[in-house]
Amino acid sequence: MTYQLSAMEGMKLKGLSLFVRTTNPHDTMFRFSTSETDKAYKGSAIILNAIDSLEGPLVDVWDLTQGSHLRISLTCHDSSSPITGQFASNGPPYIHLTYGQGQITVSLMGELFIRLGLICTLLYAGGVLSGLTPAASRLLTESTQYQNPALFKYHNGPLLSGEITIHLIWYGRFKPSQRAIISDFIASLTSPSKPTTDQPSVATWWKTTEKYYHLIKNRKAPSGTSLALSMGRHILDENYSFGKSLTSQQIQQLAAKGDSKNAINVVLTSSDVNVDGFCSSRCGTHGISKSGQMKEKNNKFAYIWVGNSEAQCPGNCAWPFHQPIYGPQGPPLISPSNDVGLDGMVINLASLLAGTVTNPFGNGYYQGPTEAPLEAASACPGVYGSGAFPGYAGELLVDPTTGASYNAHGVHGRKYLLPALLDPETSSCSTLV
Repeated sequence: MTYQLSAMEGMKLKGLSLFVRTTNPHDTMFRFSTSETDKAYKGSAIILNAIDSLEGPLVDVWDLTQGSHLRISLTCHDSSSPITGQFASNGPPYIHLTYGQGQITVSLMGELFIRLGLICTLLYAGGVLSGLTPAASRLLTESTQYQNPALFKYHNGPLLSGEITIHLIWYGRFKPSQRAIISDFIASLTSPSKPTTDQPSVATWWKTTEKYYHLIKNRKAPSGTSLALSMGRHILDENYSFGKSLTSQQIQQLAAKGDSKNAINVVLTSSDVNVDGFCSSRCGTHGISKSGQMKEKNNKFAYIWVGNSEAQCPGNCAWPFHQPIYGPQGPPLISPSNDVGLDGMVINLASLLAGTVTNPFGNGYYQGPTEAPLEAASACPGVYGSGAFPGYAGELLVDPTTGASYNAHGVHGRKYLLPALLDPETSSCSTLV
């Protein structure tokens, strides 16, 4: 299935920034945007920040001075009903959308979602749009409930199973104290002989992933039904063997320095290293190596890449330890390790580890399009504690000495902030506190 933005030729959903790409009605920035939508009618003007060469055809829709009705339409390729919008130049600042037989009215700010290609996926998410009447919302939900491809579900593929070793490949300059933050996090997942007695713990957080395995065991899916992680080697590349600007292919080449069988090879890049797509659309990624890049062609390994965003985009990749670039602005939280970049890396590494084991081959657990899936942790963006909402990470534990915020204890007295994981049994975001 491909989500093509028909009004933006050549643009697909996966090409949009993570900030504006969602199929999740509980996404924190989506919820913030819908609340702001209600306020749009109070303004005398709306300013659009757009790139003319990219978004020109859509920006043209905003020319409401010609005394005529303008019309655009968006069609999801697997939708039975196109979504159309009609814009009146001499009427109130509202868009009248038609979806099947349901009439839906949203304020003009809602057009921003169309400009960014979101309206298609948001409607799939259950009709959570500002301005929907109860009847229209109910009609839209009922009409898409049975065919919604964006729901978080199992796609019948194998999960990562068996005894898996995690190797850490350090690219660039990291202090020993920084490497210890990450390695202690991995040890908190993989050291049953030295479990922390403090709760909630990293190990408790990780146990949510076991529910995914229990569910496929009950379904007799084609996959192993257990996973055992262990700490592997540390591989240092402090001389920047590929330079300080890396492509995705070079990330995989670095990952190949780890083991080629029964392994997750994690590439960690320092704050002075730029990687394709870093900050603009991703804070890290995970995947499976291609056999053509391997010496042993019958073996494949999982890999993860996470970058240190401290010098480049902490507002994107280290929130809530830095003020966000977008959305509600509030004071940043104090990071538990007193290192914003590394504590941000822990958050992203934790999220990608959960996605790696539950959706290693792109046909495990996820929601949305395969090109840009929302996985076990990314399906709960911005949620770290109960009561989370846009700009607020939720209720967290606070260290009485340092004032640092956290929600999980690790080995060696470590404290970490870990993202909520989607509980596959309840389809809700599960938090530790």
